[in-house]
Amino acid sequence: MTGGTAGEEWRGWRAAAQDALYGPGGFYRGPEGPAGHFRTSVHASPLFAGAVARLLCRVDEALGRPAELDLVDMAAGRGELVLGVLSALPCDVAARTRAYAVEIADRPPGLDHRVEWLAEPPAHVTGLLFANEWLDNVPVDVVEVDPAGVPRLVLVRPDGTERLGEPVSGAQASWLARWWPLPSEEGARAEIGLPRDTAWAAVLDGVDRGLAVAVDYTHTTDTRPSFGTLTGYREGRATAPVPDGSCDITAHVALDACAVAPARVLTQREALRALGVTGARPPLALASTDPAAYVHALASAGQAAELTAAGGLGDFGWLLQPVGIPDPLTG
Repeated sequence: MTGGTAGEEWRGWRAAAQDALYGPGGFYRGPEGPAGHFRTSVHASPLFAGAVARLLCRVDEALGRPAELDLVDMAAGRGELVLGVLSALPCDVAARTRAYAVEIADRPPGLDHRVEWLAEPPAHVTGLLFANEWLDNVPVDVVEVDPAGVPRLVLVRPDGTERLGEPVSGAQASWLARWWPLPSEEGARAEIGLPRDTAWAAVLDGVDRGLAVAVDYTHTTDTRPSFGTLTGYREGRATAPVPDGSCDITAHVALDACAVAPARVLTQREALRALGVTGARPPLALASTDPAAYVHALASAGQAAELTAAGGLGDFGWLLQPVGIPDPLTG
């Protein structure tokens, strides 16, 4: 922890990251989008969009095949996922699907006219709301335990220099006590996930019937890291988080705190396998009877393995929140 001089701007990480990511000139306002800086499951393989398309079809069946089926892609980037899902849907389902991309950046030029571009999710959703790596970019405050064992807010300047501020109190202290109790060890850190809980509850309010899914880096009450997870990403590499608009600023999500019964949290590996993405290699005999099909199947198996890999994308959490329908990944 480094000190500073009088008159410098010190703010909590939540306020600093909010401006750095979403303010004028912020990271997510840039023309290249998230794909220019980090690789998500969406960018790793079209198998991911195909799995989300199958999930939407299950939601469609649970809803009784409504005349209009909503697909909402939260934090849509440049529309890669929503376009992939539309392309993978059966024609009869695609014809009834109304697709929304929710993103703070401007609509990309030439985006498919079937996609409605919004800054906020629609007020009423009947279908699937899918938030892939959205909640980790909902800014949160960071706390650190001082030498006396007291958790205090961490303040930061635009250059990334930090110092300790006031002790945590009120709703933030209550959230920490319930979801991320800190030891008295000096230097122990946590991220207060209350703004994510609130953001998730707000989008759930707009789902009249269907399923809401949040996919993200996650940890649970049994696996909270001792020194937090706040980090930055720039040009595909992890870097120090600096709230000046030059890098992504992210922290893992306490999905268990966001969940509202009857929600459940699965690993991405479990969820994708339930949707038919297994990573199984094709039979070697296929190489002799249909070499082209074998090569294609082998490439798909490699992509599926990346999406479901332990220690990688497969460890992401999927928060499944059904609203008025059974959980479509049960059974």
